[in-house]
This record gives sequence, C-alpha cells and structure tokens, in this order.
Amino acid sequence: MRTPTDSSVTPRFAATDRKATPLAAAVVALVTLLGACGGSSQTPAPAPAPVNPSGVVTNTSAPWPVKTREHLDLWLHGFAMLQPDTTRVPFFRRGYRDAMVVEKNRRGVTTLLDQNRDRLTARFAVNRNLVGAQFAALYFGSWEEMQRGIELFLQAQGDVGRARDPQQQQIIAFFAASFNSQADRDWLDLFAKSLADERDKFYHDYWINEERARGPVLAAVDSIWQKTYRPKLQTYLSRTQQESGDFILSLPLDGEGRTVSGGKRQNIVALTFPDTPADAIDAIYVFTHEALGTLTATAIADNITPAERREGLGDRMASAAAVRGGALLLQRAAPELADGYARYYLHAAGVPFAGGDAQAALAAAFPLDARVLDAIASQIKSVYAGI
Repeated sequence: MRTPTDSSVTPRFAATDRKATPLAAAVVALVTLLGACGGSSQTPAPAPAPVNPSGVVTNTSAPWPVKTREHLDLWLHGFAMLQPDTTRVPFFRRGYRDAMVVEKNRRGVTTLLDQNRDRLTARFAVNRNLVGAQFAALYFGSWEEMQRGIELFLQAQGDVGRARDPQQQQIIAFFAASFNSQADRDWLDLFAKSLADERDKFYHDYWINEERARGPVLAAVDSIWQKTYRPKLQTYLSRTQQESGDFILSLPLDGEGRTVSGGKRQNIVALTFPDTPADAIDAIYVFTHEALGTLTATAIADNITPAERREGLGDRMASAAAVRGGALLLQRAAPELADGYARYYLHAAGVPFAGGDAQAALAAAFPLDARVLDAIASQIKSVYAGI
C-alpha cells in the first residue's frame, strides 16, 4: 500500500494511498526526535533492543532483516477493528475482526476500543483520508514513543507555532498531515486512548503469545528470504533505491502491505505474517508486490492523460498495477514463484481458481490498461539492463 512521492517535510496520507514516501531524513530522524521530546536533553538515550518473544534470532546485519513490531501490529489492529475493508485486495486478513471479537469474548475482555467503536467508526465516513493514517506507526520505534508524539501534537492543537523547537515542529507537522481539523484531532485522542486500553487489557498478551507460537514461521520466512529470494531480487532492489530496509511481519495484514521509502537503506515494508512454516512464501509474494510500488506509480503517471488523472483513473489502476507488476518481476527474477504469486493474489481477492493458467486468471481478475502494463514490463527490463 503506497502513496505518491511527496516533496514536503512530512508525508500526506490518503485513502487511495499505496505507499508513504517522505524525505529520507524524516524517516530516520523522527523516532530520534520523539525520544528527545519528553525531556530537556538533546541527545536521547539509545532505543532499547526490540523484543523478540519468539526466541528466533534473525540476521539483523543482513540487507532487509526480518523483524516484528508490536506497536505497529497494535496500531493496524485498531484500524482493522474499526474501518470497512472492501478493497479488491483487502487491507487486513479476511475475517480478522470477527476472529479478534471471538478471542476477546473467550477471554471475557471488553476495552475502550469496543466501547468507543461506533464513535470511532463513524469518522471514517466523514473523512476517508483517515484510512491513510495506518502508515503512522511505521515511523516510530515503540508504542511509548508514539504516545509521546501524539500527546505533543494534541497539546499543541496541531499548531507548529506552539512548538518549543524545530524538532517539535517536525513531530507536530507529521501528525497534522493526517489530522488537520479539530474533529480529526479529537478522533486521534479517542483512538489513542482506546488503543492504550486495548493493549493493556488484551493485545499485548495476545501478541506475545502469537509471536511465540509463530516462531517457526518467522524462522522459515527468514531462511527462504535471506538464503534464496532476497538474493534473487537484490539486483532489482538495489537498482530501484531499495537496497535495504526492514522486512516486518505483521499479524493483521493480508495481501496489501504498508511501505515507507526512505532512500537506499532506510525503507520499511510491513507485510502479512503467514500462519504456518509451509506458508512462509506468502510473505515473499507480498514483499514483491510492495517492491513494485514506485515503478508502477511512474508507469501510470507516464501513460495517462491529465484528464484521466483528474478523473481518478490513476488511483483506480494502482492496486491492479502493483499486483500485475509483481507477477512480471517474479517472471524475471524468480520464475518458479510466478504461478504461486498469481494464485495467492487470486485467493486474496476472493477469486475462485480451480486450476489452469494462473497468469491468465490473474490478468482477468486484475485488468490493466495495456499502456501501463507495457510500461511496467519495459521499466523492469531497463532495471535489469542497468539503464
């Protein structure tokens, strides 16, 4: 899931966004700034090492290390419990909300997120851009850091003029890009408080237990990614300013990942956390889909007219372009995965596939203007030619 490149200091999120692309400096600096905003020191203490409840040790020095992040899953979990998800490739796992409701009922837990659901959900109908605020958690190192940033923003009432220094200005401007009205700030305040209660009463314990249970899955994903498929994709990644970054497995996500681009080495991609070791390849499929975002956005922009752009054609093409682009990339980099990728996205879109030509079925399920499809194929060819 990405957004077009934004030349401002902070990203703008929108309901049709597929990728958040801020300046590289903003990606690296924001968490450091947030670490400093709670006190007078300008040199915050180093962030603690991330918790890995699974006990699996991955190679964090390798390009694109495989990780997990509780606060990211919590943030996305909150959106999954509230917003309607009617996209062709769903934002979240199908049936996710129902499964979480069942789990909470089994534990006899009710939280502020449940109690405030109607009030929080209603805002999505008024401001559809709130959907894009899902990206916000990708810019933080922990839930505590995110809470401090939200608190600072709300105390300033979204006004960068109330900041004490340029660092606070950047934090306030970051949140103001998504929550620029008083009603939106009230929503964020209620959402953050509801999530904090959800975390304390339910989600932290749930997440720790799930991470431990999925340790073998994490190990399987890390193994096939670092030993086999990252090397096969590395030429493409290096030549498209995606040499390295964080490969984050996220419990709520399905076939649409969440991506922040921050230069060659500071990218973040959150994607589906497969259910079993046998399904580990699903994470590679979604990563490939996400890795095409900038290239497909360029292909669309270069091959539609200004009138078509104003009519929203580019936004409507974005999802199909990423899906079809991922298939084209795998046909070049790892052809043994191409049909499995097609079957995965057919399943994600709820399209029955009983067998036959998976690529033809994918093309039928995700039709794409020939101009754009040819441009994607041409750009992939150029990448591998070193042009």
